[in-house]
This record gives sequence, structure tokens and C-alpha cells, in this order.
Amino acid sequence: MTSRKVVRLFFTTLLVGGISTIITGVLYGYKEYFGYLQDLRFTKLLLEASWLFILGLVFSAVSQMGFFAYLTVHRFGLGFFKSPQVWNVIQIGLIMFALFDLAYFRLIEFAKDGDSYVGYILFPVILFVCSLLVAYIKSKETNKGAFIPALFFMIVVTIVEWIPALRQDDLSWLILMAVPLFVCNTYQLLTLHRILKS
Repeated sequence: MTSRKVVRLFFTTLLVGGISTIITGVLYGYKEYFGYLQDLRFTKLLLEASWLFILGLVFSAVSQMGFFAYLTVHRFGLGFFKSPQVWNVIQIGLIMFALFDLAYFRLIEFAKDGDSYVGYILFPVILFVCSLLVAYIKSKETNKGAFIPALFFMIVVTIVEWIPALRQDDLSWLILMAVPLFVCNTYQLLTLHRILKS
């Protein structure tokens, strides 16, 4: 891994984060942005898009810190436990614990009487299904042994990176942060082996 490849991955991930945040923000608040277009308020639209892009750069930086931290932790785990199978079992346990916490702690923190549990279970289920898909692609493009580490990264590390938004009971922030983080994590995970081969 040369410094040129690291710099390339860094800047392309920044761009992915900025663009994905703009798309997420516009799709989530499409009525507001459509109103700007109808009223010909192009300056306001440009300012909002610029703010979303800058926010996306921040999300991307958080994603990249998480990614390189996981690469370090993964190597440490393999070295400490001496067996990929043992390390995989531990990662599976941590995946289950993280998904449970994602639903349970938000439920006990923010649920009000009469609230449906579905809203609190939905995020873990969506994250799990999407992460399974990404991990499957990673294992198909590299090797079967990459499946559990990829799944761990996409679930556990994404949840850890997502904590600032999870501490708020605000659906818009949850979505606005979750999608770019997941997209950036997916991009880095599926790009790393391609960059190393180039």
C-alpha cells in the first residue's frame, strides 16, 4: 500500500461522503428543496447543498477513522487469538451484541408509552440485511474468510461511528448520518482490495 494509494482512497472517500450526504439530505427533505426550486431560490438551494457536502466530508472523515482503526483491531485480534476461527466467533458475538444494543438501548432511552417496537427494531434489521449483502460481495471478490470480518466492520464499526446521532431522538439526523457512513464504509471495504491489486 503506497502513500499515493492511501491519498487516493482518502480523497475519493471524502467525495463519496459529500455526494452521498447531499443525495440523502435532498431525498429526505425533498419537499423543502423542491420548494426552493419552485420559488427560484437557487442561492438558498446552493447554500443548503454546500452545507450538506461539508457535513458529508465530516461523516467521511469519521468513516475513514473507523476503517483504519478496524484494520488495526483486526490484525491485533488475529495476532492475539492466534486462530482466525476463534477471532471470527468473537466477532459474531460482538455483532449480535451490537445489533441488540442498537434496538434495546434506544428503546429504553426514547420509547414512550404506546410506542411501537417496530421503529426501534427497523434500524438493526436494515443494517444487518444491507451489511450481509456487502459482506457477501466482499467475500466473492476476495475469499470466504473475508465474510465475517466484513460483516463485523459494516455492522459494529458503523454503529460505533453512528453514536453521535444515536444519542439524539431525531429521525432526520439518524438517517442523514447513517446513509453516508454506510456508503463510505461500503466504498472503502470494496475498494481496498482493488487498490491493493492495481
